[in-house]
Amino acid sequence: MLDINDAIFMQRCFDLALNGAGHAAPNPLVGAVLVHDSKIIGEGYHAYFGGPHAEVNAIASVNEKQKKLLPHSTLFVNLEPCNHQGKTPPCTDLIINSGIKQVVIANRDPSPLVSGKGIARLKKAGFEVLSGICEEEGAWLNRRFFTFHQKKRPYIILKWAQSADGFFTKDSNEQHWITGERSKRLVHRWRSEEVAVMVGTNTLKVDNPKLTSRLWLNGKQPARIILDRNLELPEKLNVFNSSAPTIVFTEKKSKDKKNIRYIQTAFGKNHLEKMMAELYQSEILSVLVEGGAKLLNAFIEQSLWDEARIFTGKAFFSQGVRAPDINGKLISQETLGNDMLRILVID
Repeated sequence: MLDINDAIFMQRCFDLALNGAGHAAPNPLVGAVLVHDSKIIGEGYHAYFGGPHAEVNAIASVNEKQKKLLPHSTLFVNLEPCNHQGKTPPCTDLIINSGIKQVVIANRDPSPLVSGKGIARLKKAGFEVLSGICEEEGAWLNRRFFTFHQKKRPYIILKWAQSADGFFTKDSNEQHWITGERSKRLVHRWRSEEVAVMVGTNTLKVDNPKLTSRLWLNGKQPARIILDRNLELPEKLNVFNSSAPTIVFTEKKSKDKKNIRYIQTAFGKNHLEKMMAELYQSEILSVLVEGGAKLLNAFIEQSLWDEARIFTGKAFFSQGVRAPDINGKLISQETLGNDMLRILVID
């Protein structure tokens, strides 16, 4: 039976872990809390890739007077501690050396480098390890990390805006703003939280987007992924500036340039799957697909998506390019100014 206090402290781990959103990838989001006699004496989170892990920061945050309490404390952490040497030493070694004897975990790590090895090491050292606490919430928090390791591809988020009568745009060769400023800022926050953002050729020609998170203060810039089958896009487009790295999928052979990487691949049947496999090899943990309609529909038709974020504005277009038709499980719906935002996950 779940202890209510265990759930409360694990929720604190989740809250802490979110501080690393957009910076920890390709590592997972992890928070850790040290509890003695139902009181938190230390906490930490994994702030950025290559930096100290959550368990390290939590133990380091305990003040000197309370260090003696560690052998009588419980470590809560939302993901199984690592037991291998990576960019940082194994967390299991530090936990064992700290004197802590009890660890509570939400999820086992799906990475083959860890996957049960951390738990086994702690148990062998005499630890009491309780796992599966708030497991579903933990899996949702790290859905990008789990998808990456289990499906060998990035976590794919589809995003678009549509008119009140279900049109993507009035004309495929014209740009039409559907949503308001509040929704626009939210999209920039989303970009800062994902590793990459992806658009198709026509969107670049018509909209000339920057695909940055400039409206989100201190937001990390995602890598920009574009499809340019015949290398026909002019280099003056904003996606080729120096504000963020750009990956170009093309059938033509081309040498990499400063800030631009070219990946030669055949377009046609299953080309999106092949592109996602390439991004997996490049440790791109997640991709926000922003359009256009042709690219979005291609992902939907192949059931190659995990989450869809759909804005619906107040304007009526009456005609134009129809918005994608998608079926999924609705998990949230909210109003942002004059816009409605629905979020779905694939069934």
